[in-house]
Amino acid sequence: MTDPNAQSPDANVPPTPLSHEQDVQWGSFAHLGGVLGFLPSLIIWLVFKDRGSFTDTEAKEALNFQITIAFGYVLSFILLFVFIGALLWWAFWILSVVFSVIAFLRAKDGNHYRYPFAIRLVK
Repeated sequence: MTDPNAQSPDANVPPTPLSHEQDVQWGSFAHLGGVLGFLPSLIIWLVFKDRGSFTDTEAKEALNFQITIAFGYVLSFILLFVFIGALLWWAFWILSVVFSVIAFLRAKDGNHYRYPFAIRLVK
Protein backbone atom coordinates (compact mmCIF):
# COMPACT_ATOMS: atom_id res chain seq x y z
CA MET A 1 0.00 0.00 0.00
CA THR A 2 1.35 3.46 -0.85
CA ASP A 3 1.61 6.33 1.55
CA PRO A 4 -1.07 8.96 0.68
CA ASN A 5 1.15 11.75 2.07
CA ALA A 6 4.19 10.79 0.00
CA GLN A 7 5.12 13.22 -2.76
CA SER A 8 5.82 12.05 -6.24
CA PRO A 9 9.51 12.04 -7.18
CA ASP A 10 8.93 14.92 -9.64
CA ALA A 11 7.29 17.20 -7.06
CA ASN A 12 10.50 18.95 -5.98
CA VAL A 13 12.25 19.14 -9.33
CA PRO A 14 13.04 22.78 -10.18
CA PRO A 15 11.77 24.05 -13.55
CA THR A 16 14.13 23.68 -16.48
CA PRO A 17 15.84 27.02 -17.22
CA LEU A 18 15.20 28.59 -20.59
CA SER A 19 18.06 28.95 -23.03
CA HIS A 20 19.10 32.55 -23.76
CA GLU A 21 17.23 32.48 -27.08
CA GLN A 22 14.06 31.10 -25.47
CA ASP A 23 14.32 33.62 -22.65
CA VAL A 24 14.51 36.52 -25.12
CA GLN A 25 11.73 35.01 -27.25
CA TRP A 26 9.24 34.63 -24.39
CA GLY A 27 10.16 38.03 -22.96
CA SER A 28 9.43 39.68 -26.30
CA PHE A 29 6.19 37.70 -26.76
CA ALA A 30 5.01 39.03 -23.39
CA HIS A 31 5.16 42.54 -24.84
CA LEU A 32 3.58 41.59 -28.17
CA GLY A 33 0.76 39.84 -26.32
CA GLY A 34 -0.23 43.25 -24.99
CA VAL A 35 -2.00 43.86 -28.29
CA LEU A 36 -4.57 41.33 -27.03
CA GLY A 37 -4.79 42.67 -23.47
CA PHE A 38 -3.16 41.72 -20.18
CA LEU A 39 -3.83 37.95 -20.24
CA PRO A 40 -0.95 36.92 -22.55
CA SER A 41 1.53 38.85 -20.39
CA LEU A 42 0.07 37.37 -17.22
CA ILE A 43 0.17 33.80 -18.54
CA ILE A 44 3.75 34.14 -19.82
CA TRP A 45 4.86 35.65 -16.51
CA LEU A 46 3.20 32.93 -14.43
CA VAL A 47 4.55 30.09 -16.57
CA PHE A 48 8.10 31.34 -17.22
CA LYS A 49 8.99 33.70 -14.33
CA ASP A 50 11.13 31.08 -12.59
CA ARG A 51 12.76 29.82 -15.80
CA GLY A 52 14.38 32.97 -17.20
CA SER A 53 15.35 36.31 -15.69
CA PHE A 54 14.81 38.26 -18.94
CA THR A 55 11.33 36.81 -19.37
CA ASP A 56 10.52 37.52 -15.71
CA THR A 57 11.56 41.18 -16.03
CA GLU A 58 9.94 41.82 -19.40
CA ALA A 59 6.68 39.98 -18.64
CA LYS A 60 6.28 41.96 -15.39
CA GLU A 61 6.91 45.21 -17.27
CA ALA A 62 4.39 44.27 -19.97
CA LEU A 63 1.85 43.15 -17.37
CA ASN A 64 2.17 46.41 -15.41
CA PHE A 65 1.67 48.42 -18.60
CA GLN A 66 -1.37 46.39 -19.62
CA ILE A 67 -2.91 46.79 -16.15
CA THR A 68 -2.39 50.55 -16.50
CA ILE A 69 -4.10 50.46 -19.90
CA ALA A 70 -6.96 48.43 -18.38
CA PHE A 71 -7.46 51.20 -15.81
CA GLY A 72 -7.59 53.63 -18.73
CA TYR A 73 -10.26 51.51 -20.42
CA VAL A 74 -12.32 51.57 -17.22
CA LEU A 75 -11.95 55.35 -17.03
CA SER A 76 -12.98 55.73 -20.66
CA PHE A 77 -16.02 53.49 -20.06
CA ILE A 78 -17.07 55.68 -17.14
CA LEU A 79 -16.69 58.76 -19.35
CA LEU A 80 -18.49 57.08 -22.25
CA PHE A 81 -21.68 58.88 -21.28
CA VAL A 82 -20.01 62.05 -22.43
CA PHE A 83 -18.37 61.92 -25.83
CA ILE A 84 -14.82 62.08 -24.45
CA GLY A 85 -15.04 58.45 -23.29
CA ALA A 86 -15.09 57.08 -26.83
CA LEU A 87 -12.09 59.21 -27.79
CA LEU A 88 -10.19 58.10 -24.69
CA TRP A 89 -10.90 54.44 -25.43
CA TRP A 90 -9.41 54.79 -28.91
CA ALA A 91 -6.44 56.72 -27.53
CA PHE A 92 -5.70 54.00 -24.96
CA TRP A 93 -6.06 51.28 -27.61
CA ILE A 94 -3.65 53.05 -29.98
CA LEU A 95 -1.15 53.64 -27.13
CA SER A 96 -1.37 49.99 -26.16
CA VAL A 97 -0.71 48.71 -29.67
CA VAL A 98 2.07 51.19 -30.47
CA PHE A 99 3.99 50.75 -27.22
CA SER A 100 3.52 46.95 -27.26
CA VAL A 101 5.03 46.73 -30.74
CA ILE A 102 7.90 49.07 -29.82
CA ALA A 103 8.60 47.00 -26.70
CA PHE A 104 8.48 43.77 -28.71
CA LEU A 105 10.98 45.12 -31.23
CA ARG A 106 13.38 46.16 -28.45
CA ALA A 107 12.98 42.96 -26.43
CA LYS A 108 13.45 40.61 -29.38
CA ASP A 109 16.97 41.99 -29.70
CA GLY A 110 17.64 41.16 -26.04
CA ASN A 111 17.29 44.74 -24.75
CA HIS A 112 15.16 45.57 -21.74
CA TYR A 113 12.28 47.97 -22.39
CA ARG A 114 10.62 50.21 -19.83
CA TYR A 115 7.32 51.79 -20.80
CA PRO A 116 7.20 55.58 -20.46
CA PHE A 117 4.21 55.29 -18.14
CA ALA A 118 2.94 52.35 -16.12
CA ILE A 119 1.68 51.72 -12.62
CA ARG A 120 4.14 49.21 -11.16
CA LEU A 121 1.75 46.87 -9.29
CA VAL A 122 3.56 43.59 -10.01
CA LYS A 123 7.03 43.64 -8.52
